[in-house]
Amino acid sequence: MDTKRISSKLEQALSAQMNVEDLQSHVYLSYGIWATDKGYNGIGNFLFRHAQEERNHAIKFMEYILNRGGKPKVEALPAPGNDPKNLADCFNLVFKHEVENTEKIYALVDLAFAEKDWATWNFLQWFVKEQIEEESLAMDLIDKLNIAGGDQATDESLFTLDQTLAKMPDEAEMARNATAENP
Repeated sequence: MDTKRISSKLEQALSAQMNVEDLQSHVYLSYGIWATDKGYNGIGNFLFRHAQEERNHAIKFMEYILNRGGKPKVEALPAPGNDPKNLADCFNLVFKHEVENTEKIYALVDLAFAEKDWATWNFLQWFVKEQIEEESLAMDLIDKLNIAGGDQATDESLFTLDQTLAKMPDEAEMARNATAENP
């Protein structure tokens, strides 16, 4: 008996988005490594936690596809790209990635609507809301850096920004607290 309750087209599109979320995780991981290497440990850890959140998003897509009787396909991921030039570039790239991801989520919502797959349409509403939060967070990073002085920020204001982001709440566990049993 065939138990698949999702079209092949949606299955492939959701699987592709699973891989996009995984790539986003790698991008945030690479930015976190860059920030930590530059001495911004708080910003680095914030980005590491965000990398974990993006991985969790990939897992949500994987689980949904499996629960609908489909089989997600893990694809090879491209390299995350070059390191940011500075903090302003880093935060602008974060915003750019989030806007691009929002566009991909909207395309999935359109596809689910066109196919009248209301279960998938409903599932995707969580991601629509999440992308509003993600874009707002990215804009907040840019605003905080601008308030600190932008490219002309003093070491003291960058230190304060670094400390602020280290304490910022996040959905994902602190990266340094992760274990094999509790990723």
